[in-house]
Amino acid sequence: MRIPEQADYAEGRRCTELCFKINHTIPQTPEYNALIKELFCGNIGDNSRVMPGLTVVRGNSITIGENVIVMNNALFMGAGGITIEDGAQIAANVQLISNNHDLYERMIITCKPVRICKNAWIGAGATILPGVTVGENAIVGAASVVTKDVAPNTIVAGNPAKFIKRIPPR
Repeated sequence: MRIPEQADYAEGRRCTELCFKINHTIPQTPEYNALIKELFCGNIGDNSRVMPGLTVVRGNSITIGENVIVMNNALFMGAGGITIEDGAQIAANVQLISNNHDLYERMIITCKPVRICKNAWIGAGATILPGVTVGENAIVGAASVVTKDVAPNTIVAGNPAKFIKRIPPR
């Protein structure tokens, strides 16, 4: 998917204003929770927490499941779509990036969805790039840059992230 330069700037402004309000409101208060719900256009499940220090672009393209935790200083570039499924944990300073720039026409944005599957854990400072799916119960190590899909029940780490090991069954 390609988004031309004349993309929906109203959505960008809406997200910028809401993130400012969120980042200047006491977390977990009714006012804060209402702003979070508005930012994601209601697409956030029960018992999910999103902490401040939040930057979101195109919140209308982001869906967060139930019992999700997003820690401080997250960056969600949502033009290509971001889905965070139930029970996922997103540590501090994580970047979920679903868009990039065309190699030749840099004002053109190219988009591929990012999907964080159920019960996945994204370590602090990790970056998930466009088109990546992090499988169910997978773990992404801190400061990793994920350029390819992560299989379920595996651990990856590094830059670029590489397979470390399978998570053994209980």
